[in-house]
Amino acid sequence: MDMVNRLASEKPVVIFSKTTCFISHTIKTLICSFGANHVAYELDEMPNGQQLERALVVALGRQTSFPVVFIGRELVGGADEVMSLHVKGELVPLLKKVKAIWL
Repeated sequence: MDMVNRLASEKPVVIFSKTTCFISHTIKTLICSFGANHVAYELDEMPNGQQLERALVVALGRQTSFPVVFIGRELVGGADEVMSLHVKGELVPLLKKVKAIWL
């Protein structure tokens, strides 16, 4: 879990993803559409990706699907939670609050 927390604190928006997951691609595209400064860790391309995936399951308290999104070092959740924030008009203000976007 320490590794997840360290990685999640490197940028205002951190996305743990898999290259083969179209939902991950959709969420990354959504966040990029606002010009957000983010980093994506593709777990299926990382040597310790399975270890990180297990840590994310522990962090969420349940089996996870991808992506797993941290905003401002806080675990937001997966695609459902990010889309819910977007639909409620709360995603952009949150991205501004953590200085992932400035406009």
